Amino acid sequence: MKPEESIDFHIRWAWYNISRMYNLQATAFGGSMAIGYALLNIEPEGTPSTKLAPKMGMEPRSLTRMIKSLEEKGLITKETDPTDKRLVKLFLTKTGKQQRKLAKSVVLKFNDKVYKEIPQEDLETTFRVIAKVNNIIDNNEVFN
Repeated sequence: MKPEESIDFHIRWAWYNISRMYNLQATAFGGSMAIGYALLNIEPEGTPSTKLAPKMGMEPRSLTRMIKSLEEKGLITKETDPTDKRLVKLFLTKTGKQQRKLAKSVVLKFNDKVYKEIPQEDLETTFRVIAKVNNIIDNNEVFN
């Protein structure tokens, strides 16, 4: 089988290009795609630290280093919930909100371009196919 005949080749190739494009934009502002993605997933009213990883499609233990980095860069603060001391919420700082705004504009520009270039029907088909691929993986249907 040639690489371009496999499904994962095309998904990986597209994701690599998207990731590279976002990282090029983010480095101009001293960030990265991962930082921008995290900032976009932190709600203005705060996001519980335990909920951020699932929102980003990550394992919770993979996020610990990123949260620390975001805090060190002054993009977020962590606050313990006053009623439940076990709950820690992440909040964007003023700088974090500015960086979030930049990240959002980059994502919107990319989306606008894609929506202009690719017919809605094709995009809907792509979304359905990707959802089915994820379901196959999530339901462990590959090797059963």
